[in-house]
Amino acid sequence: MTLTDTTRAVRPVLVDLKTRLYLNDEWVDAEGGKTFAVENPATGEILAHVADGSVADAERAINAAGAAQADWAKTSPRARSEILRRAYDLIIERTEELAALMTAEMGKPLAEARGEVAYGAEFFRWFSEEAVRISGDYTTTGDGKNRIVVTRVPVGPCVLVTPWNFPLAMGTRKIGPAIAAGCTIVFKPAAQTPLTSLALVDILHEAGLPKGVLNVVTTTRASEVVGNWMSSGIARKVSFTGSTAVGKILLIQAAENVMRSSMELGGNAPFIVCADANIDRAVDGAMMAKLRNMGEACTAANRFLVHRSVAAEFSEKLAERMSALTVGDGAVAGTDIGPLVDEAGLDKVQGFVDDAVQRGARIVVGGFRPEGSGYFYQPTVLADVSPDSALMSAEIFGPVAPIVVFDDEHEAIRLANDTEWGLVGYVFTQDIDRALRMGEDLEVGMVGVNTGLVSNPAAPFGGVKQSGLGREGGRLGIDEYLEYKYLAIPR
Repeated sequence: MTLTDTTRAVRPVLVDLKTRLYLNDEWVDAEGGKTFAVENPATGEILAHVADGSVADAERAINAAGAAQADWAKTSPRARSEILRRAYDLIIERTEELAALMTAEMGKPLAEARGEVAYGAEFFRWFSEEAVRISGDYTTTGDGKNRIVVTRVPVGPCVLVTPWNFPLAMGTRKIGPAIAAGCTIVFKPAAQTPLTSLALVDILHEAGLPKGVLNVVTTTRASEVVGNWMSSGIARKVSFTGSTAVGKILLIQAAENVMRSSMELGGNAPFIVCADANIDRAVDGAMMAKLRNMGEACTAANRFLVHRSVAAEFSEKLAERMSALTVGDGAVAGTDIGPLVDEAGLDKVQGFVDDAVQRGARIVVGGFRPEGSGYFYQPTVLADVSPDSALMSAEIFGPVAPIVVFDDEHEAIRLANDTEWGLVGYVFTQDIDRALRMGEDLEVGMVGVNTGLVSNPAAPFGGVKQSGLGREGGRLGIDEYLEYKYLAIPR
């Protein structure tokens, strides 16, 4: 394997990285020894070859999780807590290694990768504390004849499926509460970015997670592997982050076995800039909400709805900030915007821009793919965007900011809610009454008021409408992995 100088930082990590399946506390080859390549999206180089799991491998994983569930559920909350806390400490100690690995396989700049390591690790620390706070209830019936004892028990073996855009944090956000609650796990990371997930699994192994509790199958045959788990009759819950289309398929499969489901699906976030907004603050928020992770985030601002009176100022300032960014390999010092994850994503973004321009949009800045290798796209601002442009009704997943003007608050809310998705919205205004009113009227699960960042391990993350079901993180995050059990005891 030959690496360019720009990815040299990841070489020591790759040497010791586990790239096989993790089944029942052992690293094993996939059936038939099959593997698939993991590519650096900035250079096109092959970073590693990872085990390509089969349905037979999936069966081994779910059987191991099922066999381990009863004993793991009886483990003390403190024991589970301490495993998560040790894993948190190990992640923090290995920040540079994990960040280099993430940048190499996913593309985000090293500074952002380090931020994700800190963010992702915090889910383990948070749920290590929640593990010992699982509570119940004790009361009596209305007629006084029975005691009512309510306890919380693990839901059972869980199917966890994560996306490629936050390869560490999406794993910790699901694995953390499952471990804290006492659930065993079968885990399928994304095929584009399995290396960070495998490094995380190795950390949990080192932290002392018992045999069979976590089982990992990397694969290019996701529907077959996950479908096997869903139909097994062993799995009792599924947690998925990804597209709405795939989420609907999983919900249908979950219904067959009446499985608990958590779905964090697509987004189409409106970013509303009111006439009284602090424009500089709004631009700061837009840079964060649009360009974090190169725009490859379900929380990314997708539609910029700007009051007509400030649209020109906002557009000019946003374009000025975007034009000053450095696009390049995330491993190179000074890079602000890394590559998109693959060619398909790049082609989709260019197609959205071309469609918008054909419908009358004006390119203020960007709008093209830089010359050279890698899946790069220049940060782009589009003005005079037609509401019927394709990018107004689909996730862009790239560094493109389409701007549409509005004339009053009611129009802004109508435009913002005119979508099947409802994950997050952003409102910039200096009027607290307007902020509260618009925040309440937006049909979303989360609202950023004068901020472009809503994700936090202490907050309940999730959406409404076709953006999903359930919540991850916060005090509610562990509830998704617990069932209520009631004991009736005569007095």
